[in-house]
Amino acid sequence: MTFTGFPHAATEFYAELERDNSTGFWQAHKDRWERDVRGPMVALMAGLEDEFGPAKIFRPNRDVRFSADKSPYKTHQGGYVGVSSRTGWYAEVSADGFRLGAGSYHLDPDALAAYRAGVDGPGGAELERIVDDLRAGGWEIGGERLRTAPRGWSRDHPRIELLRHRSLTAMRWIEDGDVVTTPALLEHVRGHWRAVRPLVEWLGQVVGT
Repeated sequence: MTFTGFPHAATEFYAELERDNSTGFWQAHKDRWERDVRGPMVALMAGLEDEFGPAKIFRPNRDVRFSADKSPYKTHQGGYVGVSSRTGWYAEVSADGFRLGAGSYHLDPDALAAYRAGVDGPGGAELERIVDDLRAGGWEIGGERLRTAPRGWSRDHPRIELLRHRSLTAMRWIEDGDVVTTPALLEHVRGHWRAVRPLVEWLGQVVGT
């Protein structure tokens, strides 16, 4: 399947789903999701597989078992290429447009301990440089963070902002609709994923599989 871009109909579908997130709407418009959303995402990820590896295309259904929000469907479509169970590259289309990123989206206690040891150790300065370079290049550095210092760490630690992270990501939007809706998006994603590769590699080496 050749990637040709995400049609405007993809964001229109999610705008409508946000207004009517019901099984009835989904069943009536599932063919639109298959054609305008899932199909292009599968093709985009396939076009990147040669360099980054095979992707997981997320299911549209939400897990509502432990959520107060019982809306049955996600209002975005994500694709994920993992270098480990905790770290990898990400792409997403929604009513807001298209964004991409990379990082560690969840760190269990053992991985979080390894991450903080890495930040504190000799490699911490490298991560600090990577994050500063990405931020200067227009990336939004995110992830779940503590409001204060983690237990056992000083508030005066020179890398306390990185130590506060419980997950660490870099995300950015592709705001040019003339890119998102055309085959050119594939090479834009490729270039941006290459730019964030140092973060992926640092995290992959430190938090492991």
